[in-house]
Amino acid sequence: MITIGVEEEYLLLDPDTCLPVPLGDQVRASAGLQPIVEVSEVQSELLQAQVEVATPVCTDLEEVGGHLLRLRHALGMAAEKNGCLLAACATAPYRETAPVPVTRKARYLAMSSQAPQLVAEQLVNGMHVHAAVPDREMGVAVLSRIRVWLPVLVAMSANSPLWDGGDTGFASWRTVIFGRWPVSGPPPRFTSLADHEERVQSLLDTGIITDTGQLYWQARLSDRYPTVEVRCADVQLRADEAVMFAGIVRALVATAIDEEKAGMPLPDCSPELLQASNWHAARHGLSGLLVDPEGRSRRAGDVLCSLLEHITPALDESGDTREVSSLLHRLLQKGTSADRQRRALAEGGLPGLVKLITTETVAP
Repeated sequence: MITIGVEEEYLLLDPDTCLPVPLGDQVRASAGLQPIVEVSEVQSELLQAQVEVATPVCTDLEEVGGHLLRLRHALGMAAEKNGCLLAACATAPYRETAPVPVTRKARYLAMSSQAPQLVAEQLVNGMHVHAAVPDREMGVAVLSRIRVWLPVLVAMSANSPLWDGGDTGFASWRTVIFGRWPVSGPPPRFTSLADHEERVQSLLDTGIITDTGQLYWQARLSDRYPTVEVRCADVQLRADEAVMFAGIVRALVATAIDEEKAGMPLPDCSPELLQASNWHAARHGLSGLLVDPEGRSRRAGDVLCSLLEHITPALDESGDTREVSSLLHRLLQKGTSADRQRRALAEGGLPGLVKLITTETVAP
């Protein structure tokens, strides 16, 4: 069984104005969450209006869901004690003219010096799924096999349509904002671990990035853990939606490992087509066509059915088929979190939006 762990980033919002508030340190201190081994369950983020959580290593999806709900509830109560609300939305719907202060860590301050405007606009929150791999060689093979599915995950996870009080026209504006860093978007196709290491080192040698933490590819090898980290998804409004993505990512990784062991050829998708597919997925979510891993434009529902067919053997093996299938069916029925944000704003204005993005965050 492939073990998994999930990281989520959240916003802290003023309950009346929906503006981000820089209370990250106070909320983390009030949450009462203790470190697990050497890793804290709740951590600071780049900007002081954000907090991040990390689950322990989990073996089944029920564990993942239990930890995420526990962490969301603890932070939600801590936020209320400090006069703000916890929101699992992937962009700040509204912003002040003055930027939110940067967390006072050397790495974050260096990023702010390097790209001040980009950092000021990093009020974006993602969900990262770590899935264990046997070794780094297999991890690189997994990256080269799952990369063609990342735009589909971007479309499914879209939860960031709003920015500066307006609709961006994108389902995942976070994907666009995060794609402005020098090393970002879908990862390249690597031929081996040696190829991966050589290309990473060439990036470091330029000085444009100073450490491998600035490899902001949507899927990458983790330096801290023996995992592949899939980081293309917007943070999800509901914890059970995050559980669905954790199950899908684990199944994609398991399928890629089986294909590599069987000697199946690597999927062939040009960088320009994958980048265009990723942009299109961020723009439209599930509201129209998607580009499938073979480069064909198809109805979004048909592409999701292809994804499910691709990973069903792995879902069966892990016992996740029923849960992932039912949540995927609900997604197709009710739409993405971006769709729900738009409906809430249209039907209830600012109060309706605030209610949605804060109550859904801690919904069972």
